[in-house]
Amino acid sequence: MAATMLPAVAAVTRPAISALQHQQQENRIRKTDGPAAQSVCSSSTKLSTGWRLEEIGTCCRNAVKNSSSSSASVYVSSTQQQKGRRGLATWATLTDAPVESEQEKVGDVLLEVRGLCAVVEATGKEILRGVDLTIHQGEVHAIMGKNGSGKSTLSKVLVGHPDYVVTAGTAVYKGENLFDKEPEERSHAGLFLSFQSPVEIPGVSNMDFLRMACNARRSSLGLPELGPLEFYGFLSPKLAALNMDPSFLDRNVNEGFSGGEKKRNEILQLAVLEADMAILDEIDSGLDVDALRDVASAVNGLRKSDNAVLMITHYQRLLDYIKPTYVHIMEAGRIIKTGDSSLALQLEAGGYQALKDSA
Repeated sequence: MAATMLPAVAAVTRPAISALQHQQQENRIRKTDGPAAQSVCSSSTKLSTGWRLEEIGTCCRNAVKNSSSSSASVYVSSTQQQKGRRGLATWATLTDAPVESEQEKVGDVLLEVRGLCAVVEATGKEILRGVDLTIHQGEVHAIMGKNGSGKSTLSKVLVGHPDYVVTAGTAVYKGENLFDKEPEERSHAGLFLSFQSPVEIPGVSNMDFLRMACNARRSSLGLPELGPLEFYGFLSPKLAALNMDPSFLDRNVNEGFSGGEKKRNEILQLAVLEADMAILDEIDSGLDVDALRDVASAVNGLRKSDNAVLMITHYQRLLDYIKPTYVHIMEAGRIIKTGDSSLALQLEAGGYQALKDSA
């Protein structure tokens, strides 16, 4: 298994992979034979809810490339699952209205990180050197910093990426020790990580993947699966909120997508696969002004009083559209300064060194 693959949540068998790769053909059959639902998941496909599309894509490619057994298993991790019986509507309503409030704690502590240190497993190089961070329900936090300061590493450590080892510190999520949980358990508890560079999945349409993930999610919540027409009705408002043409659903996942289209697709996944805390790693990279506005509007529409957002970004412009409760500056594996959105303006005016000198 590649070192970058996260630990096991579920096994995808070769028959299942074959079925996924032939979804375009099944779509044509549906158009000919009528709208009767044809489940993507066979009895040999053990799917865990809330899969990241890029993880499934990596899984599919590795299985096809490396498998010699007719039922070889490739393991992937989930980063969007959630405990409990809350309905899918929690993160599903998208609006254009920005959320303006700052410095308001509207809920309980969702995540509390204290003295977190972590190293790269392969080399032992220390990346995180004592991170302290507290996030309440209803808040939006932005982490800014130079390349190599530890921003993305923090996000990966929180979801349990195997390339990193925690050497000190604690992370309490929903009152429980996060580091006692396997990656799949963290995703069950509602963590979502949007990666910087989503992969392409040739031969698998967005509609099929999103519906499969949605129905797996609904199944875990004890809800009935949505048929093709029902799911399209469920998905249409989310497409509209992101200014995504319905033709996106017929295209293969991320294949031939521009950077902006991939990021829109990430937020579409977030809308379908609700989370209690969304970690968005450079969701603004590669976006033009219009795409940034659409993505930010959708993220704002997904905000609720009982969830939270942690954004990692290099640019002040994202914060013009998604108003953060707090802005944190990260340097050499630590958060060296915390403030409101004005801190990002100070950073833009004076650079990182000026903020570091004043810390």
